[in-house]
Amino acid sequence: MDQPRKLHIKSFGCQMNVYDAQRMVDVLAPEGFVETATADDADLVILNTCHIREKASEKVYSELGRLRLARDEAAAGAGRRMQIVVAGCVAQAEGEEIVRRQPAVDVVVGPQSYHHLPRLLAEAKQAGRALETEFPVEDKFGFLPQPRPEAIRARGISAFVTVQEGCDKFCTFCVVPYTRGAEVSRPVAAILDDVKRLADNGVREVTLIGQNVNAYHGDGPDGRAWTLGRLLQRLAAVPGIVRLRYSTSHPNDVDDELIAAHRDLPALMPFVHLPVQSGSDPILAAMNRKHSAADYRRVIDRFRAVRPEIAFSSDFIVGFPGETEADFAATLALVTQIGYAGAYSFKYSPRPGTPAADMPEMVPAAVMDERLERLQQLIDAQQSAFNKASIGRTVDVLFERAGRKPGQIVGRTAYLQPAHVFPAPGTAPDSLVGQILPVRVDSLERYSLLGELAATPPQHARPLAATGA
Repeated sequence: MDQPRKLHIKSFGCQMNVYDAQRMVDVLAPEGFVETATADDADLVILNTCHIREKASEKVYSELGRLRLARDEAAAGAGRRMQIVVAGCVAQAEGEEIVRRQPAVDVVVGPQSYHHLPRLLAEAKQAGRALETEFPVEDKFGFLPQPRPEAIRARGISAFVTVQEGCDKFCTFCVVPYTRGAEVSRPVAAILDDVKRLADNGVREVTLIGQNVNAYHGDGPDGRAWTLGRLLQRLAAVPGIVRLRYSTSHPNDVDDELIAAHRDLPALMPFVHLPVQSGSDPILAAMNRKHSAADYRRVIDRFRAVRPEIAFSSDFIVGFPGETEADFAATLALVTQIGYAGAYSFKYSPRPGTPAADMPEMVPAAVMDERLERLQQLIDAQQSAFNKASIGRTVDVLFERAGRKPGQIVGRTAYLQPAHVFPAPGTAPDSLVGQILPVRVDSLERYSLLGELAATPPQHARPLAATGA
């Protein structure tokens, strides 16, 4: 019997890349590959890249330099041939440049073509290298093998399911339309099959993901295009699925059916990631966001009107070309008014090929640094206030795994807050995995809630605005 070949995948960036990495494992499992935690003993290493953040490409080349040395050592010491693959958005955007700069790479494959990995690896062995970064005609999801039951169970009780890819918004700072392509939605039946299979193998929480997930418009069983809200209504009825989430959303695609889903579905968590990027209307226009700060506030109000306990996270870019102190003050004002349970903030960095990369009036680096620090201090204060509001209350926790300390179990609240609990003596933590149980929160440790199992039913967390954050 042939020895299994070892596969190591290192993913950068978004939740979509985490999902894609798992599906690459599924694609390569029939080829005899099993995952390994490090690149040192791997026969195949895949860098699953992201092109969103600053210096993304240089990080990939730096990692490739280390892998080339590891490959040389493997060949010299054990006589083992390590293949190296660059996948994902940097591969899509810079495939030819990767081939030119790093001869150690065997395969370069874009995010829409990784279902071709077995063929590309075979081609690389024959020809020395394989490159595929064109957008394929066929839908990759129709060619991906289903994950094996043991793989699903090993990945835990929470899972991502891609329902939509690509983006048609063309924000001026973003490369996604060029690396992931136009918006495409998967059929309802295919998503439902995926979710049922996950539930049958122990998954209890599903997060629907897409570059612009609430633009979902997949073909439904009735022959009509379904919205995300209608899809959520159907998935909430799948036996075994107790929590539903989705990410990432665009404010312009929040429709009445999605709002109704938050009103009607207890399984749909009251925590929404809704990026706004800036609180300044001139900057939002320069970003081509197609909404104003007031439009964004109205969307928040619609959510809160039907689910008062709902909380939000967001994305912010500071130092976008032309951003003045008044523009930045408008962002601080919006953050103060909305009140977030958390947020991600970044300094603007030009992405090659995007319209913003050619805009004049670059903000000095020192000004960007100072603005980022001020914004992050405000966001951190709001997140801290949100977490402190849980102390002394009883909240629902979905338990995921045994903790690091003996007898401890770890789970997450509806708001994705980690919760660390010691159950009653004699209770095996593993027996609680997959259950939602009430936890009385006693204290905080950084961003984690500490508490104990409670006999009383949980209370809904009050909305963040009520905390004074």
